[in-house]
Amino acid sequence: MPVRQLSEAVVNRIAAGEVVERPASVVKEVVENALDAGATRIDVMTDGGGRRLIRVTDDGEGMTRADLALSVDRHATSKLADDDLVSIRTLGFRGEALPSIGAVARLSITTRHASEPHAWEIGVDGGAKSAIKPAALGGGTRVEVRDLFYATPARLKFLKLDRTEAEAVRDVVRRLAMSRPDVAFTLAGEERAPASYAAALPGATGRLSRLGDILGADFRANAVEVAADREGVVVEGFAALPTLTRANALGQYLFVNGRPVRDKLLLGAVRGAYADYLHRDRHPLLALFVTLDAREVDVNVHPAKAEVRFRNAGLVRALIVSALKAALTRDGTRASTTGGSATIAAFRPAAGVPPRGRDWRRSPSRPSEPPQSYRAAGGGFAEAAQAAFDVGAPAADLRAAEVETAAELIDRPLGAARAQVHETYIVSQTRDGLVIVDQHAAHERIVYERLKAALERSGVARQILLIPEIVELDEADVARLAARADELARFGLVLEAFGPGAVALRETPSLLGEIDGAGLVRDLAEHMSEWDESLPLERRLMQVASSMACHGSVRAGRRLKPEEMNALLREMEVTPNSGQCNHGRPTYVEVKLTDIERLFGRR
Repeated sequence: MPVRQLSEAVVNRIAAGEVVERPASVVKEVVENALDAGATRIDVMTDGGGRRLIRVTDDGEGMTRADLALSVDRHATSKLADDDLVSIRTLGFRGEALPSIGAVARLSITTRHASEPHAWEIGVDGGAKSAIKPAALGGGTRVEVRDLFYATPARLKFLKLDRTEAEAVRDVVRRLAMSRPDVAFTLAGEERAPASYAAALPGATGRLSRLGDILGADFRANAVEVAADREGVVVEGFAALPTLTRANALGQYLFVNGRPVRDKLLLGAVRGAYADYLHRDRHPLLALFVTLDAREVDVNVHPAKAEVRFRNAGLVRALIVSALKAALTRDGTRASTTGGSATIAAFRPAAGVPPRGRDWRRSPSRPSEPPQSYRAAGGGFAEAAQAAFDVGAPAADLRAAEVETAAELIDRPLGAARAQVHETYIVSQTRDGLVIVDQHAAHERIVYERLKAALERSGVARQILLIPEIVELDEADVARLAARADELARFGLVLEAFGPGAVALRETPSLLGEIDGAGLVRDLAEHMSEWDESLPLERRLMQVASSMACHGSVRAGRRLKPEEMNALLREMEVTPNSGQCNHGRPTYVEVKLTDIERLFGRR
């Protein structure tokens, strides 16, 4: 077959296949044009998920008649002052979006520039341009796209349900709204309730306000500010506490020079920063904005500009990891508000509880005969009548006559210990509420941070077992542990193969005290079978430390004395990241006195 030149219509449709994947792609390109035009308000309207209609109206500077005529020609753009493709400072620059959209749909553009006496309108129908004619518009630009892919019917069958396409449009608008909190956005359509994001104040306060509008009040209440810069690269934004997570990474929003991206390098940096806090199947919520010189990043590596390539990728990754770790360490003792809310919800009367004003003694569910213990005691609240409520001796005797809480302890962040419940939870009183602490989770984080600090200083001190403990395992597990013996020894755990199906545990970390050595070795063997061999040595060592901390911490079910409980609270206050255990669970929840008063109708 001889070589031939493709027609302009076919060329445009091929370009549309790269640029216009679905209605959301159209919205992205047109809204980015509006932002580049200096718009302060952008309204997006869709119908049929964007397949039947997409209308984007902005108050930007608009276009003159001559610019409008060129805007629907391929490779015509106002966003490159010269031919330098290395320094891209706008969101769009290819000059392919509008002609590509016009090649597969019915496109209409109405615009007015301040220097023009009135607005102008042009249409592109399946690649055929109409003449420019006068139109009515106060200012800015209005772009309408109707019957998307009508000129390429084969593409229509690849579109999903209208609601699914509308959700993709919503996600695009949300991302662009995050990147520009100074711009007001409105999104409307028959598939959804209208969403409106008012323009926010400049700075971190305005950015958090916009992120809270989009990601929800829980994110706003549990977000920590991230800010760092190094060698011309700036990282800003907000990240949620490790206790606010999702089952996927869709809640991670990343921006490079204001451009929303889904970059593997950046996502990997986020995963590395949270590795000390979360299980592998949990993902944090965050919005990070990376700003650097335009010449240090290539935004032309993906047709939809969804990926970027950094000249110094190592610097960017290291800065993101260090910035996130610093922010989480700084606010690591904060309690998640979601835990407190859940606690309050759990305290609320259940559906079966009689409403206020009813007498429970008249309820049909009241037993017809009193309990045997009640009759035996002759009625009244005698000791025998209370046998059913006997939960054993209190974990700690905290009667006011014997233990008097010092006023200075009440003013501490985690307050003064008042009681231990079910030998698992410490109840502490603060000046304006109470705190409930999971003693095992809290001590697990404390031991973990001690192990990390000891490893950084001079290694973990060991204690030699008088009689080595023999632990029987599968041959594969024995081989894995023997291969990692040097790494384990750095944490004070010395073991060696003891035949084909066992290991001999000879030394344990002195920091852990008395532990179940066999259980620890079995857990480590199980975890090692799931390790990714590509993980760096540091990450593998931290996983070892996490397992050790779990075995060396105060177990649930152990009774603590008042002084032990208070000592644990004081250690939590000075330990980094003590608000969450190694698995991302909260170590404590805080309930404000005002919330308790609401439960009892005092407010």
